[in-house]
Amino acid sequence: MSDTNNTIAGWVLGAGIVALGLSIVSGGIYSADVPETFGYAVEEEAGSDASAVAEIPLATLLANADETKGEAIFKKCVACHTIQVGGANGIGPNLYAIMGRQLASVSGFAYSDSLKSVGGAWTWEQMDAWLKSPKKFASGTKMSFAGLSKAEDRANILLYMNGQGSNLPLPEAPAAVEEETVEAGEEVSTDGASTDEVAAEEVQEVTN
Repeated sequence: MSDTNNTIAGWVLGAGIVALGLSIVSGGIYSADVPETFGYAVEEEAGSDASAVAEIPLATLLANADETKGEAIFKKCVACHTIQVGGANGIGPNLYAIMGRQLASVSGFAYSDSLKSVGGAWTWEQMDAWLKSPKKFASGTKMSFAGLSKAEDRANILLYMNGQGSNLPLPEAPAAVEEETVEAGEEVSTDGASTDEVAAEEVQEVTN
């Protein structure tokens, strides 16, 4: 009886060893092709910026600006500025005929040294930059206004301010790109004539 039990135990032990060996071998085979990490590496294109938006040129904005809207926007400024001819200085200087004038040049107003140090004239670009962010334009400015972030609003108010005694010529807007279109199904030959026209001419020559 003991011999039978020993024989059975031997077979069971042997079967277990074989099963363990097969498990180790099969595991090595299937794991060999499995990468350590899953998924694909994504390479970002150098210099790409999905959030970047092309800016509309100031000249284009001015060409499409609305002086009436600019007058409405200027109401934000009347607490500190006048813009009528002969208007008095307030917290800020009188802005009549300001476009094209030298910076910090209104008589009787005490400008900050930072604004006086900028120099130059109030061109369209200079005034646009000032209205966008006075503190970036002249870091030590006395002007507490945060600025107008919307380019269209700045163009509208610029146009209004220019109409109050300045009449600075508008900058020339860039010419629109003209796109040439070819009618569907019509090919163009090297000399400018369509293939349909060339074919018609060849038929006419044969018949003549």
